[in-house]
Amino acid sequence: MTVPRLELRGVSKTYSNGEQPVEVLHAISLAAGAGTVTALLGRSGCGKSTLLNLAGAMDFPTAGDVLIDGRSTATLSDSELTALRRNRVGFVFQSFQLLPTLSVLENIELPLLLGGAAQSAEAARERLRWVGLEDKASSMPYQLSGGQMQRVAIARALVHSPDLLMADEPTGNLDTASGDQVLELLREAATEFGATILIATHSAEAAAIADVRVRLRDGRIQDIERK
Repeated sequence: MTVPRLELRGVSKTYSNGEQPVEVLHAISLAAGAGTVTALLGRSGCGKSTLLNLAGAMDFPTAGDVLIDGRSTATLSDSELTALRRNRVGFVFQSFQLLPTLSVLENIELPLLLGGAAQSAEAARERLRWVGLEDKASSMPYQLSGGQMQRVAIARALVHSPDLLMADEPTGNLDTASGDQVLELLREAATEFGATILIATHSAEAAAIADVRVRLRDGRIQDIERK
C-alpha cells in the first residue's frame, strides 16, 4: 500500500480567545499524493489558511495527526522541523512577500543561501528561467507587475525542489491573464517536479486545475470532489 505524501487524520485546531476557545478546524481527514493539486474552497474564515499552515508544518493540530510520508509532524524534533520546512516545503502567498531590498534573483536565491546550498545563484537563475522571467534577474520587486511578482514568488518557493507547496490565494491580487499564468505554473510544478500542491482559493479557475476539490464550511469538510 502506497503511503500518501501528505495525510491529515482527524485534524482539529482550536485557538484560545480569552476565556472562549475558538474551533477553526474540526476532524479534517485528507490525503494527497505526489504530483497532485488539491484545491481548498470555501468562504473566508472557513479554515483554509489554517489547514495550509498545519499541512506545511508551520503549526500543529490541537487533535489528530498531520503525516508527511507517513511520519507525524508532532514527532519531529526542532532540528527535524527546521530541516523539513527549509528543504521540503514551499509557500506562495497572496501578497507575494518578496523582500523589497533584494533583487529578483537574490529573492529567489535566499532560501538556498539560508540552507547553505552550493551553486545557489545558478539554481535560482534556472527557476527564474522556468517561470519565464530570466530578463528580470537584476530588477527590484517594485519594478515588476503583480503577475511578475507572483511568478518570482513561485520560483522562490520551488528553488529548493520541495515535496510540498502551499499556495494561499495565489491569484487573489491578480488580473485574469496573470492569474491564469500563475495557475499554469502551479499545475506544471505538480506535473514536472512531482510536487504535492495545496491551493487555498476562492477562484473557480484555480479549482479547475485541481485533481481534488475540498469544500470547507465552518471548519469542516462539506464535500470532496475528484476528477
